Parts: sequence; C-alpha cells; structure tokens
Amino acid sequence: MPDKQDAIALLKADHRTVEELFEKFEKASGDGAKEKIAKRICLELTVHTMLEEEIFYPACEGKVEEDDLKEAYVEHDGAKVLIAEIEAGGPDDEYYDAKVKVLSEEIEHHVKEEEARMEGIFSQARKAGLDMDALGDQLRARKEELVTRFEAEGLPKPETTTFTEATV
Repeated sequence: MPDKQDAIALLKADHRTVEELFEKFEKASGDGAKEKIAKRICLELTVHTMLEEEIFYPACEGKVEEDDLKEAYVEHDGAKVLIAEIEAGGPDDEYYDAKVKVLSEEIEHHVKEEEARMEGIFSQARKAGLDMDALGDQLRARKEELVTRFEAEGLPKPETTTFTEATV
C-alpha cells in the first residue's frame, strides 16, 4: 500500500516522479505546457529537499558519512538557486530550457549518490538501523502539509544552508 511506504521508499518515489516530469518537459512543446511542467518540477523538488533537510538528513547525522551529508546539502542549495531562477522566469527567457536541463542533470547526479547500492546515503541509513517506518510516517505527513500549502500559496523564497552569499 503506497501510504505505508517507509522513508526510503517514499524518497525514491519522489525521485521517480521528478525524473518522469523532467522527461515530460524534454518532450513538451509549447510554452504553456513547458511552464506548467517546470512549475511542478520546482514544487516537487522544493518539497523533497525540505523533507530531506528537516527530517531525513538530521536523522542520518552521526549514522551516515558526514562528507556525504555535507555534499547533499550543497547539492540541494545548488538546486534551490536554479529552482528560484526557473520560478522567477518563464519559457520565453533565453536560458529557461537550459536551466531546467541543468537542474535535471544536477538532480540525476544527486539521486545516484543517495541511491547508490552500497555506499549511498539511503544504504548507509538503512544499515545504521534507522526506524524507516517512523521516518516514513513523518515524511508523509510533512509532505502533505507542504504540497497543500505551496499549491495554494506558491513556493517560498529558497533558504540555502551552505551558500553564504547566495544571490537567491
């Protein structure tokens, strides 16, 4: 039952959703269709990064290789800057498609690192014995709350963790 996914299953499902959206964006024609898909990508990624930074990564502290977590935070911040750029722009902007493409590539890299079979963050977290069911429940509840809020109010201004002079 999908509503009983553990934390890793839920986060991986988010990854698959975003991968599909990036594929749809690549194939889409017409500015309206592209913008709608890009906005959904931005929403999904904003919620996903918040879930990882508020709940999953803190649970991993001291149980997952510290350098891996630090790198993940920096990768999130890079994505947040691009998300803000995409949100602020539109399909008629000269670099719009390029920004979505680079975001796609950054996310693909990030997902590979999280999901790597032996040394990925997810694998390390599972080996450390984290309560993935309880974390899954927390993630699911927070995700519902964030999606509802952002669909109604739009995305918040991104807050970066590791960029000190972010121009976001």
